[in-house]
Amino acid sequence: MTGLLLLGAVLLLSTAAGLAHRSRSGKVRSSVPEGSLVPLLAELGEAPGERATLLQFSSAFCAPCRATRRVLGEVVELVQGVAHVEVDAEQHLDVVRRLGILKTPTTLVLDAAGREVKRASGQPRKADVLAALGQALP
Repeated sequence: MTGLLLLGAVLLLSTAAGLAHRSRSGKVRSSVPEGSLVPLLAELGEAPGERATLLQFSSAFCAPCRATRRVLGEVVELVQGVAHVEVDAEQHLDVVRRLGILKTPTTLVLDAAGREVKRASGQPRKADVLAALGQALP
């Protein structure tokens, strides 16, 4: 009887943890701007967008990263002056640590000055990216 209660408790806790994780994944949330990331983009050999930049951190064997690349590409085609920069997280671990990137894909929405406005961990929806850009664009 004790084993069944323990099994039930473990199942309940793991289900709650899984639902919590799923509810947060891909959500675009506000960021605390720490300054311009334009020097970082230059360090990576990339140029910021004229009006905004979508900075995506990916890894090689990440299926959601490929889907995120497609979504961000569609957004860039819709909104003029927005650039999409993809960074291989494995190749730039120092940058990943400096920015507090915990999983791939992670997308940072940068305004024209290169300040982080929003952040999405996981695969974001196109509508959420467009809404985040609405706050980043002048």
